[in-house]
Amino acid sequence: MTFIGLDLGGTKVYGVVLDGENIKERAKRKTPASGGSQAIVEVMAGVVEDLGGVHHVKAIGIGAPGLIDRKAGVVKRAPNLKAWEDDFPLGPALADAVGAKIPVVLGNDVEAGVLGEHRLGAARGKRNVLGIWMGTGVGGGLVIDGKMHRGAHGLAGEIGHMIVEPGGRECGCGGEGHVEAYAGRASMEREARRQAAAGRETMLMELAGDDRMKSSVFGKAFEAGDPLTIELLDSAVAAVGTVVASVQTLLDLEQIVLGGGIGERLGDVLAPRIERLAHALTFASEADFHVAPAALGDSAGAAGAALLAADATD
Repeated sequence: MTFIGLDLGGTKVYGVVLDGENIKERAKRKTPASGGSQAIVEVMAGVVEDLGGVHHVKAIGIGAPGLIDRKAGVVKRAPNLKAWEDDFPLGPALADAVGAKIPVVLGNDVEAGVLGEHRLGAARGKRNVLGIWMGTGVGGGLVIDGKMHRGAHGLAGEIGHMIVEPGGRECGCGGEGHVEAYAGRASMEREARRQAAAGRETMLMELAGDDRMKSSVFGKAFEAGDPLTIELLDSAVAAVGTVVASVQTLLDLEQIVLGGGIGERLGDVLAPRIERLAHALTFASEADFHVAPAALGDSAGAAGAALLAADATD
């Protein structure tokens, strides 16, 4: 059976055609920063068209950021999507936009990414897995005993909003001291621009200028030894490593997968550092768990969204 999966992110919409376990086609377009939720729907419909449309496709899966009402296909809140309007029925709106008489299944974007890595990527064969997606924000997903674990209210895995420093740096959600405030790309950019405005020199400003500080900008500045970039990534490692230690102590996992834009660009550097810190901090320091970069790259979320659609239509 063939399914389309769409990964809706803060910077791009990425789509795949999944046939069994094989990715047949890929396409992407830039996520609009204005025009409201309908503008985002139109871009997503364009990606579906780029993938060949809905002919011979059994269902479409969407991985979307924020608070999700899966049954209604509604994204209730998505703070990292600039154009988003709360309580928007994304699933039904995309079905209308593509003229599809097939199911459109909505899930959380990081849940989809973790599912993709669990079934097809870095965590394949593992039964107890935590995924941490360091993108525009920081999201997470849990696999417990081989199955996605969503919790009583569908919020399990929201690791980005666990508190690592009470009263600390402000998060994009308005809270303080959350993991996302230290390890999310947007939060790191806000801190970099704050320090630059206070007079600190940094290559991040030279590379980004007035444009968004993409993951590639952080990667280039880190590789060039920019001191502020190194400090920001040190803080990210400290935040993520600390929370991994706590989650590991609670759940006794086998694998932690590091994904998202920052995770993909710098995962080979960050993953071993996070693993060492988590082992040093966790109660059972001898426990055999590992932190690894995501293996599917940009395709993880879209492939996982297609798998969500496949699971929902079995």
